[in-house]
Amino acid sequence: MLLCIDIGNTQTDIGLLRPGGQTSAQATSTLPTAELGEISAAINTLLADEPLTGIAYCSVVPSATERVAALLGHHDLPIWQLTHTANLGVPIHYPKPSEIGQDRLANTAGACALGAPPVVVIDLGTAVTFDIISQRGGYEGGIITPGPALMTRYLHERTAQLPLVEDIATPVSSAIGKSTQEAMRIGAVLGFVGAIQACLDGIETELLTAGESPPRVITAGGAAELISGRLRQTTTDIPHLALRGLAAAWVLNNP
Repeated sequence: MLLCIDIGNTQTDIGLLRPGGQTSAQATSTLPTAELGEISAAINTLLADEPLTGIAYCSVVPSATERVAALLGHHDLPIWQLTHTANLGVPIHYPKPSEIGQDRLANTAGACALGAPPVVVIDLGTAVTFDIISQRGGYEGGIITPGPALMTRYLHERTAQLPLVEDIATPVSSAIGKSTQEAMRIGAVLGFVGAIQACLDGIETELLTAGESPPRVITAGGAAELISGRLRQTTTDIPHLALRGLAAAWVLNNP
């Protein structure tokens, strides 16, 4: 088994996978990134009696990367960090590969392990990222936009009277809000779906104009349920896509 760690802005996901990532995580754990000091306990809980091949991780939080690297050093195992220099299974057709978030690299590797391009990966977390992998060029780039939780938090922090609305999971039953909180929820949820649709339509049009086939669309992340079944395109939600991508990239880069 391979221990995979995806360090995000808000939370860190940890999972045990078989190298290659063809199967979903066997066991997973999530902890707030702000509490990474507890990662050793989380790892020990997952390990149990499982023999490990090594540890693969990615991070979008530089300060957390240093802390985790130090903590992982206590384990007598090969440790590998996914960076832009890694083999993802497709070339990177991007002017400055070092600017690509490591979570997006992991998602790319995971998506390519699941099938051939073209594919669009939409990772719906604190920020929402679109990553586009084409048949001709490989990883092409993408889009970054705020997630719904950031939208409601920004409204609260930048206005005098708007409350903090944290419930964005409850389905919206009307497009007309009857309270301030309900109006904010509708704006975040319905507006969020509309923004995702507009971005996806633009990407699809550009790919088709370039002679690509209609892309597969893969979703991942905690807010994926907000758009499930609400887009014109068919989507496939893959939980723990970044962890699966780490496991797939491990095999390509650690022969």
